[in-house]
Amino acid sequence: MYAADTIAKLVERGDALAPALGAPGREALSYGALRALTERIARTLNAMGIGVGDRVAIVLPNGPEMASAFLTVGSVATAAPLNPGYRQGEFDFYLSDLNARALVILKSMDSPARAVASARGIPVIELEVDPSKPAGEFSLKPLASVAARAGHPGPAGPEDIALVLHTSGTTSRPKMVPLAHRNVTASAVNVRQTLRLSREDVCLNIMPLFHIHGLIGAVLSSIAAGASIACAPSFDALKFFRWFAEANPTWYTAVPTMHQAILGRSARNAEIVAAGRLRLIRSSSSSLPPQVMRELEKAFNVPVLESYGMTEAAHQIASNPLPPRERFAGSVGIAAGPEIAVMADAGNLLNANEIGEVAIRGRNVTAGYENNPEANAKAWTNGWFRTGDQGYLDQKGYLRLTGRLKEMINRGGEKISPLEIETALLDHPRVAQAVAFAMPHPMLGEEVAAAVVLCEGVTAAENELREFVSERLAHFKVPRKILFLDTIPKGPTGKLQRIGLARVLALEP
Repeated sequence: MYAADTIAKLVERGDALAPALGAPGREALSYGALRALTERIARTLNAMGIGVGDRVAIVLPNGPEMASAFLTVGSVATAAPLNPGYRQGEFDFYLSDLNARALVILKSMDSPARAVASARGIPVIELEVDPSKPAGEFSLKPLASVAARAGHPGPAGPEDIALVLHTSGTTSRPKMVPLAHRNVTASAVNVRQTLRLSREDVCLNIMPLFHIHGLIGAVLSSIAAGASIACAPSFDALKFFRWFAEANPTWYTAVPTMHQAILGRSARNAEIVAAGRLRLIRSSSSSLPPQVMRELEKAFNVPVLESYGMTEAAHQIASNPLPPRERFAGSVGIAAGPEIAVMADAGNLLNANEIGEVAIRGRNVTAGYENNPEANAKAWTNGWFRTGDQGYLDQKGYLRLTGRLKEMINRGGEKISPLEIETALLDHPRVAQAVAFAMPHPMLGEEVAAAVVLCEGVTAAENELREFVSERLAHFKVPRKILFLDTIPKGPTGKLQRIGLARVLALEP
């Protein structure tokens, strides 16, 4: 089932002449050229004293070079991609927490990461791109002379750490998640099998490549199939259909807010869609509103598969399957890699239709957080990793999430799922986007609030929306405050941010 257990072995499986990485307006990099690049970067890093187990922070804009840097650096050392939009204090935290052995950064890229690395004595290695060469081709040049030998040269093995990412840290210090080669390759193969990817497939990647979704769900899953990835420089709804026409993809994967933005421009690009060869759309990283799923399938005339993943699982946990098997709006599908169970607070496993915490175990799951015994003690029970998500498995084995445990609204002891409120609001014909969240209340502790974005050119009153929701949900679930916004604050990967939203919107004292 897992014929390749390292990133380098996955790359080796591709046809030498087949395209691996592409980008709008550029020649594609073949698998043969990607293998040659991997060998060259391994020699370069080894000559700088960097080898297996050494952490290399990567700060690059989105695109094919970010994809190839992940694949090549991760094959010989440990790749640690960072959001290029971080501020100086954030870079200082992450470079320190990682104990980074080096920083790889795009030549001439103005970033506070440079100053932080210099202050911490971390060697800076510039990544140089020749635009005349195929997409993803690059060279590495250290800014200072390096004369050292790698402690562990040569290719990494299945148990060596390929990738290190941090959790979001919305409510606490970000936790460091080390992922071994066996973790990331297993998850990539799981995605490949779920989507039935083959060498003929082309993924249009619009996800940021400092996040597990883009790295594994788009890039490494395609590599596992010997397929190709067209790497967009960023997500831009105004340019999406131009990239779509050029890349002629068979699939793409995104977060729900991206799908909604694409939907907003789909009608005026119907001819491009009709001329394409798309066979599926994938959604992951946050809950896909059923209304958005229906509209996507109508606009693109292909199945939309909602899946469920997280960093600690090297991405994919569950997914709705392709036809002829059933897919359900509001469900994240069946187990698609690891085993899935639902666990009570006490640690016992629950039966079908009983709500509890989703727990997982399997080859793609991390061995544990780094340097965080307290978090590991809370996360692991009897060999199962507790995801922090609440939900249940129905009689058919489909997982239905009711929300993040830490995002549940506790209104005077009544536990309310934000997803339920958002679904009700999105049923209103004039609501384009909605997010429900907790705001402080002096008596109840927390009260229900919501922020909405209305469809273009329409208006609605707060009382009107509250009355609409009250016809669908119990009175205690009806938002006591509804704010109308032009845009809802999102995280760096495009996910709606519930935690801390009350403070951002000045609803906290």
